[in-house]
Amino acid sequence: MKARVHVMLKDGVLDPQGEAIRHALGALGFGSVEGVRQGKVIELDLKATEQAAAEAEVAQMCEKLLANTVIEKYTIEIA
Repeated sequence: MKARVHVMLKDGVLDPQGEAIRHALGALGFGSVEGVRQGKVIELDLKATEQAAAEAEVAQMCEKLLANTVIEKYTIEIA
C-alpha cells in the first residue's frame, strides 16, 4: 500500500516561506496571487494490507515525527 501525507501549517500560523513565494510570484508578474501557504508531501510505501490499519499506523507516524502538531495539520491518503 501507498500512503501520502500532506502537512500544512495551521490557519493563523505565520508562513514566511509562503509569503516569500507570494512576493516572488508578484515580482514575476503574477499579481493576482493574494496568498500562498507552503507545505510538504510525504509518500510512504507500506507493508500493511488493510486500509484501516495502514491509516492508523501513518497517523501515529504523523503524531510522533512527520508533523509538528502544535503548529501543523495533516491529512492522510491511502491507496
